[in-house]
Amino acid sequence: MAKQLPYAAMREIFARFQADAPEPKGELHHTNAFTLVVAVALSAQATDKGVNRATKDLFQIADTPEKMLALGEEGVIAHIKTIGLFRNKAKNVIKLSRILVEEYGGVVPSSRAALQSLPGVGRKTANVVLNMWWHFPAQAVDTHIFRLGNRSGIAPGKDVDAVERAIEDHVPAEFQLHAHHWMILHGRYICLARKPRCNDCLIRDLCQYEEKTL
Repeated sequence: MAKQLPYAAMREIFARFQADAPEPKGELHHTNAFTLVVAVALSAQATDKGVNRATKDLFQIADTPEKMLALGEEGVIAHIKTIGLFRNKAKNVIKLSRILVEEYGGVVPSSRAALQSLPGVGRKTANVVLNMWWHFPAQAVDTHIFRLGNRSGIAPGKDVDAVERAIEDHVPAEFQLHAHHWMILHGRYICLARKPRCNDCLIRDLCQYEEKTL
């Protein structure tokens, strides 16, 4: 685990990320808050590309909790069976749809606690929805962010909660909204797990990773 980078280095890192991608976007396809919740819940232990393929037709016929309930669990399974853990995920999609209809009037709630009360929605999923739909500077820490944060010194921490706090505490406020997207994309495409592409890295000179590739 690298040491936490100082403020000046953090400002420079995120200024470079911003210059390279001023408006980074999440890669999960969605049309509204409900389809975003479902897509993020389905993405656990699955790739965004795989989820997008599975939900392309699903969201055309079930883009509200009411329509998802009408489709039913077996109907959901028929669309998402290419995704890992599809049976349990389909069950959660139906359960959360029912809760949204019965307790929230069919509207996705906008608090972290309410979102986390939905089946299959953990803190990371809730943070993604808060950030992408309501533009709240929530930090959704996945494996890419955890790896990048600890390797580079951007946000070191022994677990995802510690990394989340490090991002919130150390990333300058003006970069908080897009911080997790920049970090996810950098971890997904540059700071790879087995062989990071250090030669293509925007922040190579500031990163504390000692085993940089040539």
